[in-house]
Amino acid sequence: MAMTVDRLVIKLFLGLLIQQTICYEPNWDSLDTRPLPSWYDEAKLGIFIHWGVFSVPSFSSEWFWWRWQGTTTPAVEDFMAKNYKPDFTYADFATEFTAEFFDAVEWAELFQSSGAKYTVFVSKHHEGFTNWPSKYSFNWNSQDIGPNRDIVGELMNATREHTDLRFGLYHSLFEWFHPLYLADKKSAFKTQDFVNQKTLPELYELVNNYKPEVVWSDGDWEAPDTYWKSKEFLAWLYTDSPVKDTVIVNDRWGINISCYHGDVYTCGDRYNPGVLQKHKWVNAMTIDKHSWGFRRNAALSDYLTIEELLQTFIITVSCGGNMLMNVGPPSHGHITPIYEERLRQLGSWLKVNGEGIYSSKPWTYQNDTLTKDVWYTTKSSSSGTDVYAFIFDWPSTSVLSLGLPKTSAATTISLLGYQELFSYTTRQPAGVDIVVPAIPFNKLPCLWMWVLKITAVQN
Repeated sequence: MAMTVDRLVIKLFLGLLIQQTICYEPNWDSLDTRPLPSWYDEAKLGIFIHWGVFSVPSFSSEWFWWRWQGTTTPAVEDFMAKNYKPDFTYADFATEFTAEFFDAVEWAELFQSSGAKYTVFVSKHHEGFTNWPSKYSFNWNSQDIGPNRDIVGELMNATREHTDLRFGLYHSLFEWFHPLYLADKKSAFKTQDFVNQKTLPELYELVNNYKPEVVWSDGDWEAPDTYWKSKEFLAWLYTDSPVKDTVIVNDRWGINISCYHGDVYTCGDRYNPGVLQKHKWVNAMTIDKHSWGFRRNAALSDYLTIEELLQTFIITVSCGGNMLMNVGPPSHGHITPIYEERLRQLGSWLKVNGEGIYSSKPWTYQNDTLTKDVWYTTKSSSSGTDVYAFIFDWPSTSVLSLGLPKTSAATTISLLGYQELFSYTTRQPAGVDIVVPAIPFNKLPCLWMWVLKITAVQN
């Protein structure tokens, strides 16, 4: 018996050793074999944060500079003509990026209150301004000008010291007006000076210094992955980096890479296909319907309601995705009440209904065929297969009919957050008629999107 135990221990040790020393090659065939770290699928919800120099004009969107001096959008040109001197440059906005109310602990605790499990902070957008003291962005970073602070570092420390959220970073591969990038672009990307002197050094600096567990790439669409040296970076990230075992990357690593390669597919902003996908995906979306950055002139109707947010979230999770929900703080750094309200509303809902969200899996069916606006997730339990039915509208009659769950003799039906079981009758060949009790409004477990737990389902 002792020999058998020893051999088992050795076998387990060797297995762990092999797992820890997997070397990924800089090609997609090898990179695509990497298993998805389990934490990501279990998390379901992350918070995206877009903050930078673009938060100072806070007009149009985070693409303000490009719309002013790239494509010359009339509304942006008119805004500048009316409010700034003729010789004002975009770089002049940086001195006004003062972040006087930025409190990293306050941010981190607010994001945790939303029920999210990870954050993705914009370390550098296409404007090139780095929110950390990068050695490769002299005088165009948050330490040298503007806040005079290491924003990334402060948020990383606050997140890891005060919450259990995982910390991730967004990084733009390109910069609209950087001379080296424009020169590479003029050469049809046959030269790689910008990549070698800017993009890759920044990425290695971010990973080694801040150890993000999400590396969200963007700004890839003008050049192929060979120009960006994406495969070489990812091979290092998966094999030798300090986050090699837990890091998640998206799919924006060059032309025609999105939706084909990467740990998680984005396939475009606000991607929400409404049907089950074969590969893990994410719906990166915004509370402000029109912008990722803060807009001073946004109307209330420009913000998604909590009902709209929850519907988007539920459909996303039901179809196998995560939702990465964006907030855009103002330049002063205090997150505005409309964003705070949405975050806390979502958190209050998840406290009641998170059982049907976190660590769930897509069910055989994503939405019901008999009753509109009912979506499903599932989990395995000691009773077999449990199904969670997310109800967008509280039933207007005393019976809710579902056409898909096939009950068993052991099936029970309950409302998450409510103690009493619901009675039901079985439909044939599948489905269930659920008797909905007359629960007073003030006794309902939540205000929106109720969840029925149906245990021991046969299919």
